[in-house]
Amino acid sequence: MKYLLVAMLLLSYVVSTAQNKTENVVIVTLDGMRWQEVFGGADSMLLRDKKFTRDSSGTNKAFWNSDLQERRKLLFPFLWNTIAAQGQLYGNRWLGNKVDNANRYWFSYPGYNEIFTGYPDTLVNSNDRIPNKNINVLEFINKQPNFTGKVAAFATWGAFPFILNRERSGVYVNADADSLKFTNSNLQLINDMQFLTTRPIGVRPDIFTYFAAREYMKAYQPKVLYIAFDETDDFAHGGEYDQYLKSAFSQDAMIADLWKYIQSTPQYKNKTTLLITTDHGRGDKDKENWKHHGAKIEDAGQIWIAALGPDSEATGELKQSGQLYQQQFAATIAGLLNLVFTANHPVAAPVRSILKK
Repeated sequence: MKYLLVAMLLLSYVVSTAQNKTENVVIVTLDGMRWQEVFGGADSMLLRDKKFTRDSSGTNKAFWNSDLQERRKLLFPFLWNTIAAQGQLYGNRWLGNKVDNANRYWFSYPGYNEIFTGYPDTLVNSNDRIPNKNINVLEFINKQPNFTGKVAAFATWGAFPFILNRERSGVYVNADADSLKFTNSNLQLINDMQFLTTRPIGVRPDIFTYFAAREYMKAYQPKVLYIAFDETDDFAHGGEYDQYLKSAFSQDAMIADLWKYIQSTPQYKNKTTLLITTDHGRGDKDKENWKHHGAKIEDAGQIWIAALGPDSEATGELKQSGQLYQQQFAATIAGLLNLVFTANHPVAAPVRSILKK
């Protein structure tokens, strides 16, 4: 009898987790992108400060509107015209809807570790390029039947081969100046261009990371694709608010372009979930600290999440009080694919409201 009960429970579990329509997942991160701009658009105090906004006239013309609803659409048109209408947006703290880092450090490597392992490991406490000992969800998915060789990551920051432990995981990770060793002519062209372009933030511009990821998607049709943008964080650290806004606008446009491709391709159309988030927040209470993050910077552990796909109810901007954590992201990625992420460490529960309608 007990074996029959176990079998029935397993069958019930399989049925309950086999309802998702998602067959592919695309994850995008905007490094250090504050929730304040995501939900409020350009900050008037920072726009007026010549120390941070050198092109005040042009930046105001492009991104300022006295109406908050319109202002945030100017900065993030895809987020607010498409995802807000068809998907979900979490993290507007002005409405009591909170998303936070669970890790205590509030900077990049610990944040990305938390996103992809579901585990805010206290031993992951630097940005040093050390291979991550924790199992990440991309690695886990890559080892599942029908997913092997169908998981890839493209990043502007060169630390990602270590964060995702490329050598151990077997996931294709292309970061910064990695050569695109493919016969595809478009990928060869992007490879040549990334070595010849200027590097205002010290690494290849986000646009080359994006085009490499998009053309890889067209050529090899991965089931799971991760794109990690970086310019917003670098321009913020440099105190260049106008460039920070322009980069955010550009990243939104690239995400829109990617979604257009997804929805025009039979393998992906209406079978793909798009997840967007950030690794950490930045300062705000003290406006000077918008440039900074880390454990000593108030507000820097405050983040946000966006989701768009066939299994996520179109609730738009979540206006009720709630609390989510970055550590829930990894299990959510797996759950969308009807998988239960297990690893050599604890894994936080998924965001249930993203998984199915």
